[in-house]
Amino acid sequence: MNIILLQDADFVSAERVQLTGRRLEHVCKVHRAVVGDELRVGKVNGLMGRGTILSLTDQQLELDIFLDQPPPAPSPITLLLALPRPKMLKRVLQSVSSLGVKQIYLLNSYRVDKSFWGSPLLEEEKLQEQLLLGLEQARDTIVPQVTLCPRFKPFVEDELPGITAGSVAYVAHPGVEMVCPHALDQKITLAIGPEGGFIPYEIEKLQGCGFIPVSLGERILRVETAVPVLLSRLHL
Repeated sequence: MNIILLQDADFVSAERVQLTGRRLEHVCKVHRAVVGDELRVGKVNGLMGRGTILSLTDQQLELDIFLDQPPPAPSPITLLLALPRPKMLKRVLQSVSSLGVKQIYLLNSYRVDKSFWGSPLLEEEKLQEQLLLGLEQARDTIVPQVTLCPRFKPFVEDELPGITAGSVAYVAHPGVEMVCPHALDQKITLAIGPEGGFIPYEIEKLQGCGFIPVSLGERILRVETAVPVLLSRLHL
């Protein structure tokens, strides 16, 4: 936890917060903080700054806060990701959030197991939990927006043209000759398929929306590895 994220419910006044639970435990066991110490803090979807410990017990932490710093600039990449299995989705959401992506679309695909769409992890509260973990790692405050798209064809035909407008669009697809470009300075839409990749029909539909198939070379990577690699290659 490289920043302590503050929710509206934490505020007892404009400049004072009280924390319990996981954040209190982290301050005590990891930071080993004492009264008077300063900690990095940030308001969810707001500014960052510092918090000075006013009181600290096993039950509660009270901070005097001063927020004056903007969060890091967001990534210019919009991510379209075929829904991975729940355990993998946790790790992917954390890494995507820590890399600054702010728009995430979870897509259906022929190779996506139908049972994945019934996972409790797709509940808003559970998604938020994973995204916040990524923000805490990266010292960011702006929570990514996740949109569930359980019907591939209607999404591609009705919504995708508006999403890709003004951006260059790529779809990661093993085996194609074109290598993923590097360090682009523009708005990007990136589509990543499930384990095994998108099927030919899905690639054709994406190409019809202007997506260019690219690869990372001969190696076939797991989704949880390919996602941060592609995001970093395209922008960082």
